Amino acid sequence: MTTTNENKKSQYEFLSDDPNVKTLPIMVALIIGAFFAILNETLLNISLSTLMKEFDVTLPTVQWVATGFMLMMAIVMPISPLLLGWFTTRQIFVGTMITFLVGTLIAGSAPNFGILLFGRMVQAIGTGLIMPIMFNVFLLIYPPHKRGKIMGIVGLVIMFAPAMGPTLSGLIVQYFGWRYLFFLVVPFTIFSILFALKFLVNITEQTRPKIDWLSIVFSTIGLGATIYGFSHAGESAKGFLSTSVYIPIIVGLIALTFFAIRQFKLDEPLMDLRVFKFPMFLHATIIFIIIIMAMFASELILPLFMQGPMGLTAAAAGLLLLPGSILNGALSPFMGALFDKVGPRVMMVPATIVLAATMFMFSRLTGDTPEWVIIVGFILIMISVSALMMPAETNGLNQLPKHMYPHGTAVMSTLQPLAGAIGVSVFIGLLNSRQAAYLEGVDNPESATAINDAMVVGTEFVYFIMVAFAVLAIILSLLVYRAKPIENLVKAPKQIDKNND
Repeated sequence: MTTTNENKKSQYEFLSDDPNVKTLPIMVALIIGAFFAILNETLLNISLSTLMKEFDVTLPTVQWVATGFMLMMAIVMPISPLLLGWFTTRQIFVGTMITFLVGTLIAGSAPNFGILLFGRMVQAIGTGLIMPIMFNVFLLIYPPHKRGKIMGIVGLVIMFAPAMGPTLSGLIVQYFGWRYLFFLVVPFTIFSILFALKFLVNITEQTRPKIDWLSIVFSTIGLGATIYGFSHAGESAKGFLSTSVYIPIIVGLIALTFFAIRQFKLDEPLMDLRVFKFPMFLHATIIFIIIIMAMFASELILPLFMQGPMGLTAAAAGLLLLPGSILNGALSPFMGALFDKVGPRVMMVPATIVLAATMFMFSRLTGDTPEWVIIVGFILIMISVSALMMPAETNGLNQLPKHMYPHGTAVMSTLQPLAGAIGVSVFIGLLNSRQAAYLEGVDNPESATAINDAMVVGTEFVYFIMVAFAVLAIILSLLVYRAKPIENLVKAPKQIDKNND
């Protein structure tokens, strides 16, 4: 199979151009696996109270099934280029899904919380690796002018799966019990594995890169400590002044600095950070971080506001946000196809303007704001995200030479949980500090009216900050252009350095 595939690649630059290669089954295998792996990011969130009663643990303890999951995902993502260089496409995908399956079975049958948490960590290894693998395979299969539509389908998976997680988990927990959150995923995971064994051919090239263990240590400590610190900033009463917050962040940033310095010195880096020397990739990265931070923060702050000053229940708040989340996923393939036709600027300029306008509208929220305003506003945010995130990411990856695809996809995948943790902690910190400042100036700070008014003031402040980020995105969207692969820099690590000397 490998020899035949290599012959085909010598004749056709991309497998989608070869009429003898069926790319649809490859897509189906990857997308099914990715959907159910990513679904588990949010599938357990609504069942935390149930798990607290089941295992007699506290809220800070039970939250590790979510925090620990995100930590493990971020830790394994940087090693994906190394794995893609050592194993065939089928080997690494099937191995990843088997790892996810084992973690699912362990978690579903866990007799105590420790075993449940261990199962979640094993699950996270599979989930963390599946996204960079899928991105890299699609980049190798499809030429740049076809990637928008394909990456749009990937966007549907990324957005739709987490959006449906809380809704599905609520129904499953209520009618079947929390263990079925895991058991119902098992048959789909097995199907994905069997489907891949039959249809998935080798697409990546086995280069057998040297394993630099020191880079792995630096990235593990750096990402783990940084995300841990930022994730706990909103939980601590002192915020970023708490030692449990700023010490991990400082340690993490120091380790990440050592990691970055080492990558530029290695001939075969674990994660080649020279991808940032390609202007559209750097541009896409900044846009990506802004969107992730704004989206994660809105998904957290809006429910708090609706359950506070607006007086809605948690279920009602979740339902008001559901149309925007579903529409975001549903529009991703359309946005991807549109990107192929018109390019990034035509999409990104109006999308960033709409995003900035919506953020400004939300900075004027009050307890009397009609519910339809929240629905419409969140729909506009998620449509903007759909028109920005995957097109920007696709455009940035399009500029990279082929040998840097694994590194580009690893960088993007790693930034998602990192930007999410930072965005949530920063904006929650701003919200809390503004609320505290307001309550210090009122006569009865413990009254419900004062607390709700403080929430309004804090939300207004946070969304003004978000407006500033959105304005930055507008400026960046005016500078974007349709990227093409810079193949003359195919030996990028040394050639780019020489050109800059």
